[in-house]
Amino acid sequence: QVQLVESGGGLVQAGGSLRLSCAPSERPFSWYFMGWFRQAPGEEREFVAAIFRGTGGTGYADSVKDRFIISRDNAKNIVYLQMNSLRPEDTALYYCAGATSGGLVRLPTSYNYWGQGTQVTVSS
Repeated sequence: QVQLVESGGGLVQAGGSLRLSCAPSERPFSWYFMGWFRQAPGEEREFVAAIFRGTGGTGYADSVKDRFIISRDNAKNIVYLQMNSLRPEDTALYYCAGATSGGLVRLPTSYNYWGQGTQVTVSS
C-alpha cells in the first residue's frame, strides 16, 4: 500500500516553478532522512535531493543543485521540494521516499517508504 503521498505536480512552462509536498498516508512515522527521486520514461530512477530530519542537512544531485530546494516541517511531518527554473529535462515522475535507518541517501535501496509519485511536466 501507499506509505507516502506526494502532491503538487503539474504542467509548467520552462523557467517556471512548482512545489512538491510529501506526507505519510495515514500516520506519522520516525524517519532518519527523506529524499526525492525522479524517473523519466526509459530511464533509471534518479536521486534528486535528501534531507535529514534531525539536523536539516541536505544533499542534491548536481543536475538540480542551485535550482531545487528541499525542506521539512517536522511539526507538520511534511517534506517539500521547491523546484525553480524548471527545464524540459526535469520532466519525470517524482517520488518521495523515507528512510528509517542509515544509508547512502543517493541510493534508492536506502529507503523503505515510498510514495506513488507525482508527475511533473515542463514544456518548452
